[in-house]
Amino acid sequence: MAKAKRKKRLHVDPEGFVYITASFNNIIVTLTNKQGDVISWGTAGRAGFRGSKKNTPYAAQVAASDAGQVAYDAGMRSAEVFVKGPGSGREAAIRAIDGLGIKIRRIVDITPLPHNGCRPPKRRRV
Repeated sequence: MAKAKRKKRLHVDPEGFVYITASFNNIIVTLTNKQGDVISWGTAGRAGFRGSKKNTPYAAQVAASDAGQVAYDAGMRSAEVFVKGPGSGREAAIRAIDGLGIKIRRIVDITPLPHNGCRPPKRRRV
């Protein structure tokens, strides 16, 4: 019989960080406190979207509002947003977080850019 694992109670400040990773296939929204401990997270797949519907702005909005509501109920009121990736739901996720009542203090794009490192994959021909 498996031992029941008790959920770790985190210290939630009124301020925190929101990390939005928007790839071509999915979107991941993570809300952390100032120390970097995860308060809540949400993805388009966890919100019930499958396949090509996962990379839509609406899926990003639903995933961000699911994760943001948990953090808002825990006590987060303002956040700095870090956006990474080329996906389509970046702005929609930011608007969803703002609509919950979490005040956005600044938005930073941390998309990694190569300084002419690896050779990119060849162009897609559709």
